[in-house]
Amino acid sequence: MFFLMTFDSFSGPQFLARLKNRHDDTLTELTTEYLPQIYRAARGAGLNVQNAEDVAQNTFVTFIEKLDDFEGRSHVRTWLFGILYRKISEMRRGASREEAAEDIDDVMEHRFKTNGFWASPPRATDSTTFDEEIRQHLDDCLDGVTTDQRVAFVLREVEEMNSDEICESMGVSRSNLGVLLYRSRNKLRECLEHRNVKG
Repeated sequence: MFFLMTFDSFSGPQFLARLKNRHDDTLTELTTEYLPQIYRAARGAGLNVQNAEDVAQNTFVTFIEKLDDFEGRSHVRTWLFGILYRKISEMRRGASREEAAEDIDDVMEHRFKTNGFWASPPRATDSTTFDEEIRQHLDDCLDGVTTDQRVAFVLREVEEMNSDEICESMGVSRSNLGVLLYRSRNKLRECLEHRNVKG
């Protein structure tokens, strides 16, 4: 029997039982639902097509291998993205270069008013984000942030995951996530302004 599943269907004791039994239809539905998201996130994290395909495939292979460890305490998507994050980190660990982090107090002083609002608001890019030229600028600018910053940005802005899911997937605290998102957005903003990209 083929199960038609929704986001909520990928949870609960019946789903967990089918998953642990490696029910073919359940695994097929799960892969159909989440493989495009996993691949898209891998590409968004800066991997080329081949590496993104490899990481996406390896994410699901590891997921199936580790199924017996999945207790269903978190949503299956969160668990999948946690595996993806570790796979991306492994792939980029040797090649990634960590830029010297800016002092957060200096950045806050220059970028924000005392009330917390932008001193100079970033240009809106939402209306043209998916335009090819803008997308290329975004990709190029995201190359200038660390892997953790890029993954956090992609999971929030592209995959629209909430803070709790991202924190669990990446194994970071909410305050650490806030710093990662702040730094990625700030560097992205500076890079786009330097390129004179208008939203």
